[in-house]
Amino acid sequence: MTEDSQRARMVRGELYDASDPELTESRRRCRALLRRFNDSDDEDERDAVLRELCASVGERTFVQPPMYCDYGWNLSIGANTFVNFGMVALDVAPITIGERCQVGPGVQLLAATHPVEPELRRTGAERAAPISVESNVWLGGAVIVCPGVTIGEDAVIGAGSVVTRDVPPGVVAAGNPCRVIRSL
Repeated sequence: MTEDSQRARMVRGELYDASDPELTESRRRCRALLRRFNDSDDEDERDAVLRELCASVGERTFVQPPMYCDYGWNLSIGANTFVNFGMVALDVAPITIGERCQVGPGVQLLAATHPVEPELRRTGAERAAPISVESNVWLGGAVIVCPGVTIGEDAVIGAGSVVTRDVPPGVVAAGNPCRVIRSL
């Protein structure tokens, strides 16, 4: 990957062209691996595919299929983490899920974003911002985490919440937009 490649621009959070051949091929690879992962009934095979797909996967981590992502090489999942059915991780920027996390069904981690300016958006340019879910976080079912968000250690995010800003450690937060309800 060269410094001026579309992949490098994407990972740095700069505007990039998703139709770039290198990125297109990387998404094809990811879809092939996801088909193997999502279609397998064998836990050992799924674990091996997950480790081939992702940047890193900790020990005793379990991801319930189906799971969907763009690239895989931008997704890290810590040890002793459980991911329930139907996680979507738009990993066009790094997405990190810490150790001992619980990820409910239908959670969406959306690092991808588009320009707000109409003229720039018409060009098809995209950008991204990393997402960090720190250790021992519980994301309830159908939580949506937006680009650039960090969720602090030991936090609990209520089901159906839309997390648009950072959440501090050790709190319960919920709603749309997600707000701190109380400290733990």
